[in-house]
Amino acid sequence: MMKSTIAAFAIGLLFGLGLCVSGMILPSKVKGFLDIAGNWDPSLAFVMGGAIGVGLIAFRFARGSPRALLGEAMRLPTNDRIDAPLLIGSSIFGIGWGLAGVCPGPAIVDLAFLDPQIVVFILAMLAGMALERTARGLFGGAR
Repeated sequence: MMKSTIAAFAIGLLFGLGLCVSGMILPSKVKGFLDIAGNWDPSLAFVMGGAIGVGLIAFRFARGSPRALLGEAMRLPTNDRIDAPLLIGSSIFGIGWGLAGVCPGPAIVDLAFLDPQIVVFILAMLAGMALERTARGLFGGAR
């Protein structure tokens, strides 16, 4: 258990540092990337491309292994359906990312800087998650 906690902390720290170094925690940098009709900043495309490349390699190795590196059972997603909840959720995420210039991972890293706008973003994100859970409970749907 302790080994897993230390590994999770180290990987989270490395991820957070990577977000800081790449500029992903800067809403202005993200908005510059999304502004393809104006003053476009393509640098985050390289960051995302690198992350996708690392992810592809990692998932290729993970698929062939019954256990993770620290010995826990491998739990990979099995659902490959493209359905209405996925499309709606992705659209809401994309619109929020475009308006705020922040997505959840970098926002959590940004909490360390105690930026009031990021605190509001995190609270809105948590409210959205609670609303989704409530709506799923009211209208049915598996988790």
